[in-house]
Amino acid sequence: MDVRQLKYFVTIVDCAGFSQASRQLNIAQPALSQQISRLEYEVGAPLLTRSSRGASPTPKGVTLYRHAKFILRQIDQALVSTRETEAEVSGRVTLGLPPTTICQTGMQIVERVQRRYPGILLNVVEGLSGSLQAQAGAGDLDLTVLFAPAAVPDWTATELLREELFLVFPVESRIFPDDVKNVSIREIADVPLILPSSHHGLRRRVDLEFERLELIVVPIAEIDSLPVLMHCLQRGLGATIKPRAAINVHGAALASQWRCLPIRDVSMNRVNYLYAPPEEALSPAISAVHAELIALIREEVAERRWTGVTWIGPEAD
Repeated sequence: MDVRQLKYFVTIVDCAGFSQASRQLNIAQPALSQQISRLEYEVGAPLLTRSSRGASPTPKGVTLYRHAKFILRQIDQALVSTRETEAEVSGRVTLGLPPTTICQTGMQIVERVQRRYPGILLNVVEGLSGSLQAQAGAGDLDLTVLFAPAAVPDWTATELLREELFLVFPVESRIFPDDVKNVSIREIADVPLILPSSHHGLRRRVDLEFERLELIVVPIAEIDSLPVLMHCLQRGLGATIKPRAAINVHGAALASQWRCLPIRDVSMNRVNYLYAPPEEALSPAISAVHAELIALIREEVAERRWTGVTWIGPEAD
């Protein structure tokens, strides 16, 4: 087994077939098939299921694909690390952030990394937690923020902060009078809600609290796009349950257009974890972005630019 065979195998899986992979790799299909056959012989099991529609990985192929993606990324990062000078950390780092985290830190982390490490190309990927978890497991991310422990096998998880969830709606809405400072779950049950779909971890958290009180939440719409969801609220369609960072979706300058009412009768929160590969697998560039993101979020909380949260992460050195 060699690196070339792993690259060929990963490309075939990504392209879902030999035809497109051969064009992308600029290698004839018979030669490509021969390399995969040799790889299957060395593994001792079929890695691909071939059909008229293309090729898909077998269960053993899925396992090899996940490890091969990681190995190939590590090789690329090793080449970058050996070529860089001692004075400059460089390389590409792909960082996965959920929508509300993007609202609070997306622009800031790009500016911070560019200012302190101009040799690093930071690729920020936005996605729902389930999607980011899958991408991390497939080796497509170098770092990601998720909301559950042990979400990515073999990766380390660093606790960052605990976010409270609020009932969020526009200031001009008359869902609750201006003198109402908090609400109960039963009161929320009577509000027209727009929530993410059941694939979203936050939605499952909300449903659980309603079920504990033998209540059923029936949203008027399910929207997995934070900007679209918040636009619907601005049009007067209802309210949502989100962490406070969501009100920065259109920029911090417009955050005052929203009301965020605490939920008084339940402790509805979620922990933010920063996931990274094992320390021995981190390139200098990944380590630098990891440290910068922790420092940035710690500063956002300490200086009260990120409210409705409690810092539970590492203390500053």
